[in-house]
Amino acid sequence: MFTRRHLLQSSAVGFPMLALRSLLEADTFGQGPNPLASRLAHHAPRAKRILFLFMKGGPSQVDTFDHKPRLQKDHGKPLPFDKPRVQFADTGKLLGSPWTFSRHGECGLPVSELFPHTARHADDLCVINSVHGTNAAHGGALLKLHTGSDNFVRPSIGSWVSYGLGTENGDLPAFVTICPTLAHGGVKNWGSAFLPAPFQGTPIGNASLSSADARVPYLDNPRHSRQLQRLKLDLLGRFNRQHLDDFGEDGRLEARINSFELAFRMQGEIPGIQDLSQESSATHKLYGLDEKITEDFGRQCLLARRFLERGVRFVQVTHSDTMVQWDQHSNLLSGHTKNAKEVDRPIGGLLSDLKARGLLEDTLVWWGGEFGRTPCVQGSNGRDHNPDGFTMWLAGGGAKPGLRYGSTDEFGYYAAEDKVHIHDLHATILHLLGLDHEQLTYRYAGRDFRLTDVYGDVVQDVIA
Repeated sequence: MFTRRHLLQSSAVGFPMLALRSLLEADTFGQGPNPLASRLAHHAPRAKRILFLFMKGGPSQVDTFDHKPRLQKDHGKPLPFDKPRVQFADTGKLLGSPWTFSRHGECGLPVSELFPHTARHADDLCVINSVHGTNAAHGGALLKLHTGSDNFVRPSIGSWVSYGLGTENGDLPAFVTICPTLAHGGVKNWGSAFLPAPFQGTPIGNASLSSADARVPYLDNPRHSRQLQRLKLDLLGRFNRQHLDDFGEDGRLEARINSFELAFRMQGEIPGIQDLSQESSATHKLYGLDEKITEDFGRQCLLARRFLERGVRFVQVTHSDTMVQWDQHSNLLSGHTKNAKEVDRPIGGLLSDLKARGLLEDTLVWWGGEFGRTPCVQGSNGRDHNPDGFTMWLAGGGAKPGLRYGSTDEFGYYAAEDKVHIHDLHATILHLLGLDHEQLTYRYAGRDFRLTDVYGDVVQDVIA
């Protein structure tokens, strides 16, 4: 049998030939020389790529996209049914929203005045008002949202998508996360766990940095030219070939070789993506880069679009400070007002830009946080964590536009009608990308694992 070792032994052009072969060869589910090579989906996909707009801390559903007239009417009264048996903290009486809602688009979607720019895209949104999870703490809820498990180390959804589909650009990783939080699970939220290392997310900056300072670490090497780096990689390749010749197949070594080669190729690709001076002043304005309150998140969104259009499969942007941006246990009015001003204009601009470029049709945009917030007051003017009923929305990529799906009870506490668990949401997102969540498995420690574990149903009603 002609093995990879034989190729290395017989190749006259050496290590660069390995890099070329890794670019050209696609093997099944990460076992070939280039584990990130683009692969066929299980079925015809509606979306080729995905952008997750993560609102860390838990935005309040009853103040954003889940209008509750009864909550306004009964402001200051006791909740007329039992609160959850397990709560993050004590809460008091009902707290009506300080913001007004109005209907938008031909679909008549009710949206809070917090999101006027996003509301202009009401007819593109698929709002799911009946999402529910299992954990009222940030750490567990973040892990549940990103990995499907709140108490075990599991691969992130971006890693599963990368494993299933690979990248459309061999010079870039399949999974990029821009300014991710280092709190509440940190790297586990974009890690690959037991999946091979190439499927983990590539972080660009982190939540403690301005997006203007966000860079892929160690990408620049001013002391060595690309020609010199190429020579060094070729020399390292000869050493590695000798090791493979002496000891045979070594998956870890080959993964290291692939990582070096990808890093070398990224040096030529990523600086151009990060150079936003190539964009027009009109585009900068569209994303809010001309205004201090919107420029940071706007820059993240514009970077995300540039990565997506160059073939990155999964891009996540995170709206967060070092800890919990949307976590208004107090000062709900000032906190949610500030947060919404930071993200609304960039999100509206992003949706407009994707649509104008023809990208929204096959790009799935996903918005949400790790949970929602209680309709009952905490302290004098805040809301506590609420995983029992909250809102997320999808746009583009085969999601049914102009739809309000599911509902919470009349106060917005519990998911009540057409409930969508996090596992169901994951199954649906994978389905839109052409992946069957029951077939997308990886054998580890004697059993087959998947993002949805042994749960999850595709929500067919939200698919166009």
